[in-house]
Amino acid sequence: MSEAAPRHIPVLGHEAVGLLAPRAGGIYVDGTFGAGGYSRLILRTADTRVIAIDRDRTAIAGGFDLVQSAGGRLTLVEDRFSNLAEVCAAQGYDRVDGVVMDIGVSSMQVDQAERGFSFRLDGPLDMRMGGDGPSAADVVAHASETDLANIIYIFGEERYSRHVAKAIVVARKDAPITTTRALADIVGKVVRSKPGEIHPATRTFQALRIFVNEELDELYQALAAAERVLKPGGRLAVVSFHSLEDRIVKTFLTERSRTGGGSRHQPELALAAPSFTVLTKRPVVAGDAEVAANPRARSAKLRGGERTDAPAHAPDDLPGWPTLASVMTAGGTRAGR
Repeated sequence: MSEAAPRHIPVLGHEAVGLLAPRAGGIYVDGTFGAGGYSRLILRTADTRVIAIDRDRTAIAGGFDLVQSAGGRLTLVEDRFSNLAEVCAAQGYDRVDGVVMDIGVSSMQVDQAERGFSFRLDGPLDMRMGGDGPSAADVVAHASETDLANIIYIFGEERYSRHVAKAIVVARKDAPITTTRALADIVGKVVRSKPGEIHPATRTFQALRIFVNEELDELYQALAAAERVLKPGGRLAVVSFHSLEDRIVKTFLTERSRTGGGSRHQPELALAAPSFTVLTKRPVVAGDAEVAANPRARSAKLRGGERTDAPAHAPDDLPGWPTLASVMTAGGTRAGR
């Protein structure tokens, strides 16, 4: 396959694809296509086929050259990766040999001021990966002070979340908060940082981005979907970039690989047969050279598992944290939880 020079190097790309161990004739899912880095690496193995998914139309459009150079072995689909089972079925595949995911916002999205992901570049307070649904500006304008505090605390792990939420509510009474710089300035007045620490607005921006795009719900659902579509012996590789994501992946693989329960004082717990064997007892992290070349790699963690022949487990209930639909209709938390 002839290929143009990639626009970026995927974080832990060789490690993640190495974990998949692509084989000739295998069918693989790149759940977060982005600039196509993982897809390119998989396609280097002869006769592999890749179904690549991205909810960002810009990423899909940017992948057309790779589709052409892949000679029919790459299919791009604009969709959420939580729907990967349905996407595979629509392409005629009920089972696949591997799934790789790179969780979170891409460097390309962050570097586009008009997308509103970063306070480093002033732009509209948008943050939507797909362009549909409420934007971050909509959430900031309509969410209650309590909901804002919960969002910023849960998804940003910001200990000053109540102070930030109060400052936002006070500021929006005077004027709508519609730009990244305006929000960063508001947060900077109530969250202080010392030299060398992250920007005061980092956690608030992270929280809003995760919330607007329902990223953690998507991850829960995507992991369950991967479990359903992977063949026995098929492999899952997930690269995450902060503790919330990594905790979900770790818990999923731990629960799905558990073989027993109870203790000598209590009867053995009735558990479903393990659907995965964990391939990474500890997360794989980037080496010094990769971190030096790409500082974003510093926080990356790769975890993986191999599918057994046991049936997929029942999907986990989603946590009772605030949801986009409930907050925008003043409900607050997930209905019924």
